[in-house]
Amino acid sequence: MIEPVNIQSSLSQVEGEKTLHRLKSESGDLRDVANQFEAIFLNQFLKEARKVKLAEDPLFNSASKTYRDMLDQQYATELSANVDLGIAEGLMRQFGKLVE
Repeated sequence: MIEPVNIQSSLSQVEGEKTLHRLKSESGDLRDVANQFEAIFLNQFLKEARKVKLAEDPLFNSASKTYRDMLDQQYATELSANVDLGIAEGLMRQFGKLVE
């Protein structure tokens, strides 16, 4: 025997699942953005640390500056992914309320 289906409740369940999926997706996006912000913060920190020179580098030129900048950016990305500084977590706590 075929049972009758309540279309309204089925539609609301589908909409609820879509909304839940969207919120999870936005939360994941927020996590990605928070991690990227942490990487930017670390990159700025490394740039400022590089400005402090104890001595002149005889091999320093514009190419080595570009290389160091790219290396610092990679260090910042790796550090933010592997070291928990709490910046991304703080951003998630603060802005996660707005996403929910």
